[in-house]
Amino acid sequence: MNRTVLFLALAGGLALTALVLGMPRGGGLPPTSHVVVTTPTPTPPVPAPGPRSSSGSLQVTSRLSHPYVPVGSSETYVTVDLTGAEVPGAKRSPVNLAVVIDRSGSMSGYKLQQAKQAARHLVTLLRDEDRLAIVHYGSDVKSLPSLPATAGNRERMAQFIDGIWDDGGTNISAGLSVGRTQLASAMGGLASVNRLILMSDGQPTEGVSDEEGLKNVVKEIRASGITVSSIGVGTDFNEDLMQAFAEYGAGAYGFLEDASKLSTLFQRDLQQATTAVARNVELSFELPPGTTLDEVLGYRAHQAGNTVRVALPDFSAGQVERVVARIHVTGIAPGQSVQVAGLKVAYTDLLVQKNVEDQSMLAAVATDVREEIVQRQDKEATVYAARARSAQNLQKAAEAMSQGKKDEAKGYLSQNQALFMEAGAVAGAAAVAADQADQTRAMQEYDDAETEEAQKAAVKNSKVKALKSFGRMGSTY
Repeated sequence: MNRTVLFLALAGGLALTALVLGMPRGGGLPPTSHVVVTTPTPTPPVPAPGPRSSSGSLQVTSRLSHPYVPVGSSETYVTVDLTGAEVPGAKRSPVNLAVVIDRSGSMSGYKLQQAKQAARHLVTLLRDEDRLAIVHYGSDVKSLPSLPATAGNRERMAQFIDGIWDDGGTNISAGLSVGRTQLASAMGGLASVNRLILMSDGQPTEGVSDEEGLKNVVKEIRASGITVSSIGVGTDFNEDLMQAFAEYGAGAYGFLEDASKLSTLFQRDLQQATTAVARNVELSFELPPGTTLDEVLGYRAHQAGNTVRVALPDFSAGQVERVVARIHVTGIAPGQSVQVAGLKVAYTDLLVQKNVEDQSMLAAVATDVREEIVQRQDKEATVYAARARSAQNLQKAAEAMSQGKKDEAKGYLSQNQALFMEAGAVAGAAAVAADQADQTRAMQEYDDAETEEAQKAAVKNSKVKALKSFGRMGSTY
């Protein structure tokens, strides 16, 4: 892309984002059915974060990018932050764990050696009250049944790991199924958390190999009370499929170009499992008349009537996840309250072993003074919205790179620079400095990606960054 084209793209992006982030836009979908929402008093010159609720192990904070909206139809962004409670001094919970390791032919040599080393390290971190099953798969599946991690059994586990060899194709479905069976055999004991960690370096070639079929396998595992995390190693695995495993399994996703870092990810996933505070987490948006939810950025959302539901991962202590939604509202008259959304977070609280629901409400104020809309724009929510929108562009850039369209991919990154420049005009340059640096690094990685291997790595790195920018911060390694 020459400098003239890049300048025009940047200028066009700035004009577009000025409309998106500086002044809510018109348009929208037909209104949905009625929900009663109360109204906060919109008096502070700089709006504070929205309602906070915490009747259980999750703290929920919500805010609007535009607490003041114009008369007529416009859009605003809702951000909802969920944070797992810290439990100082608490003893970590026992865990019922299964590690499912790909040992197909493509894992031969260095990658399998590192996977075995990571598994051995994981065994050393377990306590007597924990349980571990070890599963490895190629065309067939071998497993060590779930055992308490006593000193004697840890030695047995280490010997089993040493005996893993590379062989056969990639039968992911069989590995998942055996992992589930081993976990199920040990459920109901001391452990309140049941977790499966899947590791693979390739695409499924045997067993259930279609994506929908594999997703259904993971959904069934999750429905049985087991959380699924997935770790992709190298550049040949299907990152979209492995991300879907983690999403449907309510666990975490990680990408490692170098298998030498597997121990770190295994350890991190064990830490999340043993400090779990909430599971079966669901965020709901209740939409009042005159309000439509256009999209939940980066999450699968399901709408029924005036309710939009978003499934979230299990939460560990201190884990933070963010959801950003684009919503259309209608201001009737200056000074009047504009109902935006009622929020509900429902989950199973593992600290007190009961179901919890937290509810809060968000409302804006209509005004016919443009300066008031701009001056009262929420700085942090504006940056969060810019990040979520940049994640959409990162996904498009990754798709373009996967098709060999490097210039097109770099064009999406240029659009992101424009997004963050506009957000910086609201929140200050320091607020988006790291984001702009991320785009510069991604641009450099794309420039340097001359080989097919490097291009695949750039694609996977962009998709990981997109997940984090959408708000999947604690569930993306």
